Amino acid sequence: MNMTHNIHSRPLRIASYNIRKARGLDGRRDPGRIVDVINALDADIIALQEADRRLGDRPAAIPKEMITRATDFDLVPLAQNDVSLGWHGNAILVRRGCQVASTSRIGLPGVEPRGAVAVKLTTGLTVVGVHLGLLRQSRRKQLHRIVGHLGKADNVVVIGDMNEWANARGFEPLAGAFTLHSPGRSFHAARPVAALDRVALSRDLVLSDAGVAQGAQARQASDHLPIWADVLSA
Repeated sequence: MNMTHNIHSRPLRIASYNIRKARGLDGRRDPGRIVDVINALDADIIALQEADRRLGDRPAAIPKEMITRATDFDLVPLAQNDVSLGWHGNAILVRRGCQVASTSRIGLPGVEPRGAVAVKLTTGLTVVGVHLGLLRQSRRKQLHRIVGHLGKADNVVVIGDMNEWANARGFEPLAGAFTLHSPGRSFHAARPVAALDRVALSRDLVLSDAGVAQGAQARQASDHLPIWADVLSA
């Protein structure tokens, strides 16, 4: 896919995947399996959660050279060191050839240390990758912070593991500026019962299609299934 197209000319596929540090349901850490699932998404942009290990300097769960060698994606430089893929475990991959205009890290309040990452493309689209907290009170504060950081920006996609089991409660800070979508049940991968992974679009964007990847590898590679959303300008 040629990412030099303007966002108005065709749908862009934005995906999200909590890779659980590349540890599958069989207990094995297998970054190659994660890469296979990523490639099968046929996405333009992918937000990853739990992309780094938790201990020490938070080394990458997928070797950077594997992403370069085995995918058509570039890793957006969001990490604060040389060993992590992202920040607070949040990383963003963009289809090779995509032009990134700017990046930012958004510190989030809450009981646990959390952060979101934002990438603005030269097409005008901004993608915010999130992994919200385990407590609803924290999640509300985190969404308030993200919305405040974005201000009145248009062409914005907020996507990721939002950790909310309810259909609407907890998402109040998005009301008015964003439309929330649930592509489907994405957790637990072995038996999906909850739509924890979701996407919110600013009012000038529309969803043309969305879904949950449910292939055999996706059902083994992590405890979350990837979601995807095809996005157009309104």
